Amino acid sequence: MPAACAGFLNVNKPLRMTSHDVVAKIRRHWRELGAPVKVGHAGTLDPLADGVLVVCVGAATRLSEYMMRGQKTYRATVRLGIATSTYDAAGEPTRCENASQITCDEIRAALPQFIGEIEQLPPMHSAVKVGGRKLYELARQGKTVERQARAVTIQAIQLRAWNAPMLNLDITCGSGTYIRSLAHDLGEALGVGAHLASLTRIASGHFALADSLDLNALLGRKDWSPQLITPWSALRDYPRLELAADDVARLRKGMFIARRGCLDAPLVFGFDARRHLVAILQPRGERWKPRKVFPPAAADDSAQS
Repeated sequence: MPAACAGFLNVNKPLRMTSHDVVAKIRRHWRELGAPVKVGHAGTLDPLADGVLVVCVGAATRLSEYMMRGQKTYRATVRLGIATSTYDAAGEPTRCENASQITCDEIRAALPQFIGEIEQLPPMHSAVKVGGRKLYELARQGKTVERQARAVTIQAIQLRAWNAPMLNLDITCGSGTYIRSLAHDLGEALGVGAHLASLTRIASGHFALADSLDLNALLGRKDWSPQLITPWSALRDYPRLELAADDVARLRKGMFIARRGCLDAPLVFGFDARRHLVAILQPRGERWKPRKVFPPAAADDSAQS
């Protein structure tokens, strides 16, 4: 694959693999083929979760922060009646109650308090840092520290099924939401405790599980260019600007360009006539300032558009 190739892979992360494991396998695969490229991901999935993992390839690793901002949809199974130390099935039970008497009406009545912008406390077993230490490192030492609640947005929660003690939910939310914390908090609201029994990310932005790639099948390929999704396609919800050839040349030198037209946005993605990403732009008076500049695309770039 060309070194200048940049794009995204929609990978179905297997259970019990970390997101870093997936990235490492993909990086190693290209290294073995003699075509090393940068690889990263946009949005971590826990080892006990599977589903959509957006993998960033080449220069697209510099776009991960924008890909992580997209809306996520999860399919969750919540086990009512047992709370755990990690808020998921990997932890030790901390509370056991009989959840068989909980009704669908009670669950439906409890759900609205978790919809909208809410405050959520990160679980101790998470990668959030407090005092320079990751919470899960402290938790493994048996320590519990005070955490700062975070504002997260949950757009919708759909009750799919309730077959005591298992509750099936579809959750649409913004970045930074801990579904484990939602499961735990819902159990507390219902008075019986709960933990997250299983989780599948079925969508991340425009990347859907139905279109995702099996990791093992992907690793069996030598050319992944046809599977790469271009920045033009992946960033279609952001303001975009088609650049003239002279503006492309100026931006490649780190120079400002004139703001033409009426596009007014705090951040704009500038593409050339072939829909290759040239730069991320910020307004500075009557000019656009390049915030990030990207290398020219390879002539034989065949990523999806």
